[in-house]
Amino acid sequence: MSTPLRIALVVASTREGRFGPTVARWFQSVTAGRTDIELTVADLADADLPAHWTPDPAPRTRAFVERLAVADAFVILTPEYNHSFPASLKQAIDITGHVWRRKPVGFVSYGGLSGGLRAVEQLRPVLAELHATTLRETVSFHQFPFDETGTPHDTHNAEKAATTLLDDLLWWGHALRTARHDDSTRNATN
Repeated sequence: MSTPLRIALVVASTREGRFGPTVARWFQSVTAGRTDIELTVADLADADLPAHWTPDPAPRTRAFVERLAVADAFVILTPEYNHSFPASLKQAIDITGHVWRRKPVGFVSYGGLSGGLRAVEQLRPVLAELHATTLRETVSFHQFPFDETGTPHDTHNAEKAATTLLDDLLWWGHALRTARHDDSTRNATN
C-alpha cells in the first residue's frame, strides 16, 4: 500500500457566524474511515494572516504556511460572497503562493442559488497562475441544506460527490507527488 495522501482542507471564510466549520466537520466525517488519506484542517480564521505581505510573518502565520507546505493536495472549502470567493482566501493564496505549485486542488463550496460555484470558477485561474492543478469534480451546497446536527439533507448524494472528488484528488495527488519526487531526484543528481 502506498503512503496516504496528505490533504489540507482550507476553510476559507473568517466571518463571525460563518457556516464553513459545519461543512468542514461534515467533510472530515466523510474522510474519517479512509486509510488512503491524512486530512488536516487549515482554518483561515486561525491563521493570523497579515493585512499585507511581510518577509517576517507572525508565528501563527508561519505555522499555517508550514501546514500547507507539507500537503500533497488541497481541498478549498469556500463560500460565495458577491459572486466570488472571500478576500481572506485571496490573501492566504498570495502569502502561500509557492506551496500550491504542482499540487492538485479540489473544491467544496456553499452559498445561495449557485452553491458557491461562481467562487470556484474564479479561483481556477488564480490557482493556475501558481501552477496548481484544479479538479473538475466539486462538492457544492445550495442554500445551506444542512439540518441542525450538521448533516446534509441529501446525505447520499453529498457523500457520493465527496467520494468522487476524493478519488479524483487521490489520482492526481499520487501522480503529481511522484512527478515532484522524480524532478527533485533528477535535479539533485545534475
